[in-house]
Amino acid sequence: MRSNKRWLPIIPLAVFLLAAAFLLAAPPTPDAFHFVILGDRAGEPVRDVYAHVLADATSADPAFVVSTGDTIQGLNNATADTEWQQVEQILAPYRRYRLYLAPGNHDIWSEPSENLFRKYAGHPPHYSFDYGPAHFTILDNSRSEQLSMDELLFLEQDLAAHRSQPLKFIVSHRPSWILNAVTGNPDFRLHRLARTYGVQYVVAGHLHEMLHYTLEGVEYISMPSSGGRLRGSEKYEDGWFFGYAGVDVTKGTANFRIHRLHGPVTALNDWGPAGLVPLK
Repeated sequence: MRSNKRWLPIIPLAVFLLAAAFLLAAPPTPDAFHFVILGDRAGEPVRDVYAHVLADATSADPAFVVSTGDTIQGLNNATADTEWQQVEQILAPYRRYRLYLAPGNHDIWSEPSENLFRKYAGHPPHYSFDYGPAHFTILDNSRSEQLSMDELLFLEQDLAAHRSQPLKFIVSHRPSWILNAVTGNPDFRLHRLARTYGVQYVVAGHLHEMLHYTLEGVEYISMPSSGGRLRGSEKYEDGWFFGYAGVDVTKGTANFRIHRLHGPVTALNDWGPAGLVPLK
């Protein structure tokens, strides 16, 4: 019987080489990166705008894309699947970029629509993820103006589990915090959790208007539309425009640049509770 002993020294070497190859292929955890935040596509989507916003936003090769929701017009169980398939066609050229969707009221309004969101978004209505030094908590307020107790409990447990991350973002579709931010009232649970766990940025869509509030060091941001119909005065200086945010993360800090489609790029602090901050 032929002996296999001559192969024994080779096995540990092969295992070592496979492990080394895996480690070399694994991407390093980035300390500096660029990502994009999109506003609503729907809420009466304007033809082709979302595609143009995507093309512009991905031209800087972001690490990933976050959306504040209302990806489809929805609200009809019979047509929702077809609408998601149409969005898939728009997204097809950008599949190399990981897309993290928040559920909007046009995305989830019923049990069947929630199932479709899970299918096409690839995750549940609320979830979280890490990228380098940053932690993102995505909340679901698609069917309520306010965050439910279950959502707030999920948020607290998630933030506690990721306390060590130096940079934290909370993203939802509806700006459930808007009235408190407008009145400067810090006495609400979302804000208390943000303060306790060191959340720097709270971001939402739904309004289609670029607004910015600072409350006890927490930045509250209402995103401009990325395709949904403009409302109000429709004036750029009032926050009504098509665009997105590009965010550069370096050493645990984030720098927001607010991009108007085919227009100017501004800093986050150029915006306030009523649109552009007047020049002094």
